[in-house]
Amino acid sequence: MACYGGSCFPKDVRALLAMARENVLPARLLSAVHDVNEEQKHVLTTKLRNALGGELRDRVIAVWGLAFKPNTDDVREAPSLVLIRNAIAAGATIRAYDPQARETARALLGDTARKVTFCDSADAACTDADALVVVTEWLEFRSPDFTALAGKLRARVLVDGRNLYDPRAVRAAGLHYEGIGRSV
Repeated sequence: MACYGGSCFPKDVRALLAMARENVLPARLLSAVHDVNEEQKHVLTTKLRNALGGELRDRVIAVWGLAFKPNTDDVREAPSLVLIRNAIAAGATIRAYDPQARETARALLGDTARKVTFCDSADAACTDADALVVVTEWLEFRSPDFTALAGKLRARVLVDGRNLYDPRAVRAAGLHYEGIGRSV
């Protein structure tokens, strides 16, 4: 299961929860939706850490996609920012690419942005990286050359946060594949 982001839905869920509390009404379903979404934002980090043997320290992670959805520069509540903060806190280096959201991500990351290399292309983000995490389903990310990626990624790990790829095709190219909600 993926998580939701953006500016509207997360804000609306929080507002409904606040209204329920103010009126002393049970809102178990809304609370569960909110809690599960917050937990889901950390799933990419967990999958990445596990695929890299349990440790992110001194690893270089390529991130494709910063916006919460394609065709926007909106990074509010974006899972990419949680992944980046978690990975940097664990000692990783980040090389990120997004066709539109570089500057909005840089602004929202604040001081953390100084620890991120914002790349000019998806290919550049993968240069010297150990693993790739695909966070936003931009059209340009839909059909990568998996064999070329396998040659670039030192640990040969691809975490597909949007289930864009056929796991068999990724594995056939020599990459370790992690998707969301898919059996291994």
